[in-house]
Amino acid sequence: MIAVAVLLLPLLGLLLCGMDRVEDRLTGRPSDPRHASRRLRLIPGGRQHTAHHAARRQHEQQSRAA
Repeated sequence: MIAVAVLLLPLLGLLLCGMDRVEDRLTGRPSDPRHASRRLRLIPGGRQHTAHHAARRQHEQQSRAA
């Protein structure tokens, strides 16, 4: 029985070391995304298009209120 314990001790040590590394990777801070430096535009025209619609809505609301 002691022989089995002595033979399993190095295996358990390696398992403990490996699980510690896996845990550090899982709970560690994630790195920055690779695509973070590029600007992604989903709508053609970007902010200009949105600003135009916002101004148009304000004009329509003002004309309704009058």
